[in-house]
Amino acid sequence: MSLTPYELEAKYLQTQNTLSCASLYLNQPDAIEDEIRPSLHLEQPRDSYYLTTSSSHPEISLPAQTKHLKAIMSSNGAERLANRKPIKKPVPAYLPSPGSVLTVDKALYTSIREAPRELIEEFTLPIRSGKAWKAPAGCIVKISTPEGPQVGDLNIWNAHNPRERFWASRTKQLHASHVSTYDRLWSNLPYMRPLATIITDTLDWYGTDEYGGRVHDLLGTRCDPYINTVLSGGQYNFQCHSNLTRAVLPYGLNEGDVHDVINIFQVTGLDEQGRYFMNPCPAEKGDYIEFLAEQDLLMALSKYKFEWNGS
Repeated sequence: MSLTPYELEAKYLQTQNTLSCASLYLNQPDAIEDEIRPSLHLEQPRDSYYLTTSSSHPEISLPAQTKHLKAIMSSNGAERLANRKPIKKPVPAYLPSPGSVLTVDKALYTSIREAPRELIEEFTLPIRSGKAWKAPAGCIVKISTPEGPQVGDLNIWNAHNPRERFWASRTKQLHASHVSTYDRLWSNLPYMRPLATIITDTLDWYGTDEYGGRVHDLLGTRCDPYINTVLSGGQYNFQCHSNLTRAVLPYGLNEGDVHDVINIFQVTGLDEQGRYFMNPCPAEKGDYIEFLAEQDLLMALSKYKFEWNGS
């Protein structure tokens, strides 16, 4: 006997010990439908049926589970908090195993940092602007603050395939919310490999300040004209998102290629309520950060105000 897709799904779910249930409330909390709606991707009749589990909660229908969820929603949160069991101190979710790509050969990168160099290109980035440039694999990119405190938003792509680009979220998981010497900047799926490695950071002394702020931020992202309009109603076309967009146009990219950034020299953190904050930049005249290009890269940097130097 052949089974419909719904029957197959129900049969699979019957083998599970628990069943998660989600209900949508459209201003009618007492009029919850007892059916599970089929996927929008399946052209099948929308039949109603109940799902049950086979072990810990046998024959629990969807209405019963919905009733249980409503009871949880109406319970006393303070009481549940008081009864919450203590948990152990968490450990990082991603830890390197011996020999993995997360295990950085510090001696190698130190020797690269200290080896003789030949200057290929140098430029100064004016205020309220952005610039893109190519960095061949094996070269060192140095970004400095020649005039004092300044932050910049950096985007990175594979120079031969812009679909491979910097992935701030995964980098944050693999290393930390703020990066420094010997941390790597990783690319997105399905490539998932280092684009660049930080080999020098003159602000690595900053550590964590009294409010939990740290430098070289991956928590936030670039400022953009859209959120500026939402928050203030104003129009301004020199946000970092706009600067990065204009910078990459000569390389055949467009606004859709601009992505989440590493906020270089930016001190940020989360307050006691988990809200994002920014603290003053601690960089002084002559501070810098250096990246070793692990692939042939296209890089773009945006600067808002004060003079900014990249070489």
